[in-house]
Amino acid sequence: MKKTEENIIAVKSKAFAIRIIKLYKYLCDDRANEVIGKQILKSGTSIGANVKEALRGQSKADFIAKMSIALKEASETEYWIELLEESDCITETQGASIQNDCVELIKILMSITKTAEKK
Repeated sequence: MKKTEENIIAVKSKAFAIRIIKLYKYLCDDRANEVIGKQILKSGTSIGANVKEALRGQSKADFIAKMSIALKEASETEYWIELLEESDCITETQGASIQNDCVELIKILMSITKTAEKK
């Protein structure tokens, strides 16, 4: 198995988590955004945490379960980004950039879970 630093989903999910933390800091400048900010902080950083756990999984079933949770967290994060954009808490440009990263993670995670389930 590749080292975490060489694993594309581990690298991308960690980079995404850092973007989410920065977004949270930006959102906290306005009290109205605080609730959604906390939600996106939890789901957006959880993606990478579950990926990291999956890569150290004890079994194939454990790996699939953790990657599936990462996928669910990514889908939830996508929803929060949509809400932030549609409620004008972030600009369309800001939203599109982070949304593209989130969708990329979703696609990779879907591919990983489907492939692992077939083996």
